[in-house]
Amino acid sequence: MSIFNFPFPIILASQSPRRRQLLSDAGFIFDVLPPDDGAEDHQQPGETPDHYVCRLAVQKARNVAAKLDSGRIIACDTVVICKNRVLEKPIDRDDARQMLQFSRGQIQFVLSGLCLLTKRTPKDHGTYLVETSTTTLSMQAITDLEIEDYLDSGNWQGKAGGFGYQDRNDWISIIEGSESNVVGLPMELLKQLLVVSSQ
Repeated sequence: MSIFNFPFPIILASQSPRRRQLLSDAGFIFDVLPPDDGAEDHQQPGETPDHYVCRLAVQKARNVAAKLDSGRIIACDTVVICKNRVLEKPIDRDDARQMLQFSRGQIQFVLSGLCLLTKRTPKDHGTYLVETSTTTLSMQAITDLEIEDYLDSGNWQGKAGGFGYQDRNDWISIIEGSESNVVGLPMELLKQLLVVSSQ
């Protein structure tokens, strides 16, 4: 059976236009149902980044599954790690500036937790698979002026680490790993999970 033909509707548990675009470009037919704001929380003391992104992905998937009779829910959470510090979405321009100044000239890791939850009946709580995907990036030692120019674009908004690889900035390059993971949804890993869940 093709991985695109499922007996349950595919639901993307995200408002991200980048994740929607990645799924659409890959040929998926899906609906969008974002999780409630309360489905996300902060990294807990002593919690590893891997556990953190996986936990949030599962929480988002479960939150959306509770609103559906059935479906295959795709949920993802992404952070950037630089010098052992977890960088999430900046809360404002100043926060984005600090992130970019902190991470310029450094090797960074884009880490995503991806959850695929299958709910077959209204009373079913669902079964899920969750895995991580990591991409290694290099950021050039950009100047303060270059940072301000990028901040002026507004493209930093809603992006972990305060930048978007899809913005085609020449100061960001991939050393190893999935490009789609950096954009927001590791498509290679998603297809693997879909195959496994269909067996």
